[in-house]
Amino acid sequence: MDHIFKNIEKKTGVNMKDVLELANSLQNSNFNDEATVRKVIKRVAQLANRPVPRELENKIVNAIVNGKENMDFNTIANMLDNKKK
Repeated sequence: MDHIFKNIEKKTGVNMKDVLELANSLQNSNFNDEATVRKVIKRVAQLANRPVPRELENKIVNAIVNGKENMDFNTIANMLDNKKK
């Protein structure tokens, strides 16, 4: 398992220990709460070393809080990737 994490860290530059700590902290979080969702978005952006403009943050928050998207790393990552296009 450590080998897989090392490969992910090497390819993404994201520390897997930080990702796992964030994932553990999210287990009992309320994703209907806007403040919680904003905090998560900022933390994921920080881990990924990607700025998230306020407009994109608002879009992600609205999608998650209004139940249009499931809250997971892939959802946020996909929204961040779409920003680049």
